[in-house]
Amino acid sequence: MALDESRYTGLQQFLLNLLSLLTVLPLAPYLNRYLPQIVAGGWHLDMMVSILIAILFTRLLLWIFKPLIVPVFMLVCGVLAVNYFTGSYTFFNVLNDYKGVVQGNWGAKDSKQLDILSLYPRRVETYRDKTVRGIREKINFQDSVVRNFSVRHSLENFDEYFPKYGKAVRFLSLFHYINSHFKYVLDSRRDEYFATPRETILNGLGGDCDDHSILMASCLQSIGARCRIVLVQGHAYPELYCGTKEDFEAMKQAVVTLFPHPPVKEIYYHEMKGIYWINLDYTARHPGGRYMNDKVYALIEL
Repeated sequence: MALDESRYTGLQQFLLNLLSLLTVLPLAPYLNRYLPQIVAGGWHLDMMVSILIAILFTRLLLWIFKPLIVPVFMLVCGVLAVNYFTGSYTFFNVLNDYKGVVQGNWGAKDSKQLDILSLYPRRVETYRDKTVRGIREKINFQDSVVRNFSVRHSLENFDEYFPKYGKAVRFLSLFHYINSHFKYVLDSRRDEYFATPRETILNGLGGDCDDHSILMASCLQSIGARCRIVLVQGHAYPELYCGTKEDFEAMKQAVVTLFPHPPVKEIYYHEMKGIYWINLDYTARHPGGRYMNDKVYALIEL
């Protein structure tokens, strides 16, 4: 049974309730990292569930013995403070997670691209074009240099979110590294030379759009992702396989949360027969960025 409410003045009860609220604010997103994603009707509800759990927990403490909320609040703040110095989950992540939930539910839109991929799939399923053959021949995800490069940079970013988003964190970390370091360099004659992923890694991540596509697809496949390369008029870009609508929604929320600057406004994707793919172009600031154009003439399945 709770202690007699008369033991506390009105001011004391107000302060303890305020401290309870301040405990819920960082505790909820911290707990949310360990909950599976909950999506219903396109809404991401796992943060709401985490907030409810945190509220129930703090109310239970207040019911048992109100002053217990003080050490719990100090413990939560202490953990986040220690995490700041260890590079783990911090106050910044708490704020970013709340922004990600708002952006994911109300700010980011889906932009399905209607193009030849959807309208005439048979026209993009042949590999007779010289460019298609040249790119396919250079894809290599079994090279030790490619594998070691990919593993190392898949662990550099977002590791504190691995319990929440799983393998998607590794894919997005690798994307982040490659796209933030890749430098565009023209071929001597357009579309005549295709670099292997090993070459692009050893030359410092320089090359043109097809070199980037070969590198990104090879590296991601070396850590378990599934990719394909799309050829459009004057350009090539890789796409990451998301899976079903539910898988796409999970990936979308991960992108919105992990790439907050600038906030993700739209996620561009291709969908055919319930299977979703998102853009990983070097021109995009985040996975699912805007496509350069929709004049697709070849699709390279890997």
